[in-house]
Amino acid sequence: MDQLQTDVASLTISANILWVLIAGFLVFFMQAGFALVETGFTQAKNVAHTMMMNMMVFCIGAVGYWICGFAFQFGAVNYTYPATAISAGQSSPTWAFSPVTLGAWGDSLSTGLRLGEQWGLIGLSGFFLQGVTLGAAGIFAFFIFQMVFMDTAATIPTGSGAERIKFVGFVLMGFWVSMFIYPIIGNWVWGGGWLANLGRTLGLGNGAVDFAGSGVVHMTGGAVGLAIALVLGPRLGRFNKDGTANAIPGHNIPMGILGTVILFFGWFGFNPGSALGIQGAFIDLVSLAAANTLMAGAAGGLSAMLYMWLISPVKKPDPALSVNGVLAGLVAITAPCAFVTPISAVIIGLIAGVLVCLATFALEKMQIDDPVGAVPVHFVNGVWGVLAVGIFAAANPDTAAWNGIDTAVTGLLYGGTTQIAAQFLEVISITAFAFGLSYAFFAVLKQMRLLRSDPEAEMAGLDLPEMGIPGYVTDLPGLAGLTPQAGLVQPAATVLSPTASK
Repeated sequence: MDQLQTDVASLTISANILWVLIAGFLVFFMQAGFALVETGFTQAKNVAHTMMMNMMVFCIGAVGYWICGFAFQFGAVNYTYPATAISAGQSSPTWAFSPVTLGAWGDSLSTGLRLGEQWGLIGLSGFFLQGVTLGAAGIFAFFIFQMVFMDTAATIPTGSGAERIKFVGFVLMGFWVSMFIYPIIGNWVWGGGWLANLGRTLGLGNGAVDFAGSGVVHMTGGAVGLAIALVLGPRLGRFNKDGTANAIPGHNIPMGILGTVILFFGWFGFNPGSALGIQGAFIDLVSLAAANTLMAGAAGGLSAMLYMWLISPVKKPDPALSVNGVLAGLVAITAPCAFVTPISAVIIGLIAGVLVCLATFALEKMQIDDPVGAVPVHFVNGVWGVLAVGIFAAANPDTAAWNGIDTAVTGLLYGGTTQIAAQFLEVISITAFAFGLSYAFFAVLKQMRLLRSDPEAEMAGLDLPEMGIPGYVTDLPGLAGLTPQAGLVQPAATVLSPTASK
């Protein structure tokens, strides 16, 4: 009997680890979706630059997160869980934080910085993945899963800064998000930090609850994106002196829509995978999160399309905003997906689809240029998703013991009066930290001439000046009017020669 129990426990843990890995691979594939959406909805003369940002942000982010991001985020909870947590099928009995096994702080003060019990601010162990044994399969799976989440947050600002950000500025932004901004916010909510513990310290519901990251991932990326859009300023020609806006249409609508379909597919790893397991009670969270993700994304796309078609001055089912409506619904349901009913998920998605349209028009009136709608989709609807937990959470019994609180996560509509306060504090904290510090960081980069591209390069397109090669070789976008003597482009023979790089 003891051997049978051991075998069952081993299979359970293996199944959970496998699910976390598969979900992580799905989230990684979302990088292709982001690349297609951002490139399709920007101009052809910036194709190579935009695609390179979307590829290299993963490479930059992975290295930065490995250096210190993972340590800052989870290096304060790397203690051994009780035997009950292991027997319950946790993917990793050490390091990996799960809100249902929050437990006490680690014994060593070296594992994290805290101002008092349960007021954690940052982890301080696990740099370069040091201290993780080679047999710790669950820890490595957990690292991969958390790293691709970080990369989503780091990718979002590339959309708001597209078509006028210097590549060197983008590289610095990638390290900034992956090594500092995202991991610290992640620690506060998912790494046993002070926001997660608001239920135990201040009696605010179950503390800040953010199942898959409307706040941690999307608000953070959107806040950084808003900061970079403000510091960069609008693209040349986007706004007139009288404040009116000029449309700068994307060059490939089918590419953008295909990217959205890929993102929708990847979201089934993003949200259900955040259960961090698939055995036992985890399967209930996985299934509910998947169903709610589907319905909220569909509802967001529908409401955005109808708003643009029937209510907005455009009076057409605008493809770009319909696409962003789908993404807005997905962003908004990311935090509450395991806590709300499908009816609530549809309501959340319907509201998100309208919010993204209203926010897009509002940014335009404020002359804030966001080429692909990163701020309306991720920041505005990240806020909505975080708050939706405090409103719609339906006391799902599977969420009892969340963040160390015995009762289930319960929103205003189901009798919970304090959960909304914890959610509001998450919104304020992320906004102040991610936006405030990023604005200052980018302002310094701009003063150092490391952020905004030169006007000549922007007008020609960033592909040749920054990448040295056009994205579409056949029509050479951005080449007209430039000369090699200007120092902006290479001679055409050099660019096109198959032996030029040898």
